[in-house]
Amino acid sequence: MYQVRLWSARHSCALERIYNIINPAVLVFLRATTKIFGRRLDKPITLVERTVKQFFFDCQMCGDCVLSKTGMSCPMNCPKTIRNGPCGGVRADGMCEVEPQMRCVWVEAWDGAKRMKSGDNIKQTLLMFDHRNKGKSSWLKVARDE
Repeated sequence: MYQVRLWSARHSCALERIYNIINPAVLVFLRATTKIFGRRLDKPITLVERTVKQFFFDCQMCGDCVLSKTGMSCPMNCPKTIRNGPCGGVRADGMCEVEPQMRCVWVEAWDGAKRMKSGDNIKQTLLMFDHRNKGKSSWLKVARDE
């Protein structure tokens, strides 16, 4: 998974284009599904989201996805779960101080953001995530405007 996560940050521009193309259709589908079935399909939809995002981004399912703002690098993969930039312990070679064999998630995020059209979004301050949403679908949250 780690290698795919690195690949995703390196190909953030292409992933952003794909996201921008399919996102409107996905939102329409999820809104229609919610209108027709209510919350009965939440578990299967969440399972699909978890499967796709875990494969490409090593997603931790925080319930408040910020991949489009962090260069397609999930900040929840940081051992310290820091959501607003590196902790200051990043080694000179870009590796994590806690897990020296892992490249800092935020070094990856800045590299990925440089490749994206919406790359300036990384400069926005991200709110702390609500731990009550852990394991929940951020797709459904966005589709339902929650």
